[in-house]
Amino acid sequence: MKVAVIGATGMVGEVMLKVLAERNFPITDLLLVASERSVGKKLTYRENEYTIIGLADAVAAQPDIAIFSAGGDTSLQWAPKFAEVGTTVIDNSSAWRMDPTKKLVVPEINAAQLTAKDKIIANPNCSTIQMVLALSPLHNMYQMKRVVVSTYQSVSGTGVKAVQQLENEIAGVQGEMAYPYPIGKNALPHCDVFLENGYTKEEMKLAREPQKILDDRTFSVSATAVRIPTAGGHSESVNVEFHNDFDISEVRKLLSETPGITVQDNPDTNTYPMPIYAHGKDDVFVGRIRRDETQPNTLNMWVVSDNLRKGAATNAVQIAEYLVENKLISNTPEIIS
Repeated sequence: MKVAVIGATGMVGEVMLKVLAERNFPITDLLLVASERSVGKKLTYRENEYTIIGLADAVAAQPDIAIFSAGGDTSLQWAPKFAEVGTTVIDNSSAWRMDPTKKLVVPEINAAQLTAKDKIIANPNCSTIQMVLALSPLHNMYQMKRVVVSTYQSVSGTGVKAVQQLENEIAGVQGEMAYPYPIGKNALPHCDVFLENGYTKEEMKLAREPQKILDDRTFSVSATAVRIPTAGGHSESVNVEFHNDFDISEVRKLLSETPGITVQDNPDTNTYPMPIYAHGKDDVFVGRIRRDETQPNTLNMWVVSDNLRKGAATNAVQIAEYLVENKLISNTPEIIS
């Protein structure tokens, strides 16, 4: 495979390279791509040094797969250019997620939808991925009616500038601000930009993306997204109402048997998911599993995952693995009408 990583110098790009190496993805030719200000710089992958190239050069090289982690505007402009030369694009931005002509994929749930004709494939929002992975087996069994989710999101979801702000505040150093307020010793109910309906863009991603991934518009999701001073790992309090009743022990069994999920749920030993434990791991961790005693057929659970790994890099690499394993990589250009 000739593989291009677009946004290789960013936070997700760095994790992407780490995950590709860890999972021994079959790379014969690696193209590391970044913005013009980074072109010519060097990066190391598996003890080999690579020179950063620009997007135009990467398109000209016609890679088999291009994994984008460079922002929505870049993806909107350049993903079609890669598709036109036969490259399969896996995009981490929000640019293509709700495009009805593009697949939105969590491999454990809906990779079987993919075909060789899919030249631009969307990676879901990090918060969506961990939530929907936990909800999918429960929805299949009990049929969801309504989900209420509150997130507790790491500053790494904003980017390196936000991580630096937190580190500066901890060290008592004045520096550039990624947020309108201090994040240390604080919680900001403000992830992404506010929309006309009063919700943030992040909250609306959580509302809409699960319906597309599960191919089901019969349930609804209401979200409140909050930024907290953790450096790696998103947490979610998820309340889900089902049409059908459930048994708690069966819920735990269903989740524990779901690929990609680890159940950590033992109040007697203070065992529950935490970002400090999920950091650097690929699984989604689920705990605090309990019945909502205020209304029928309703479950509470706590869901935690490393937002840079399963929430971004690992999910994208898993999509690429599925494409390779099922021989869905072809060099046929996408016909752009």
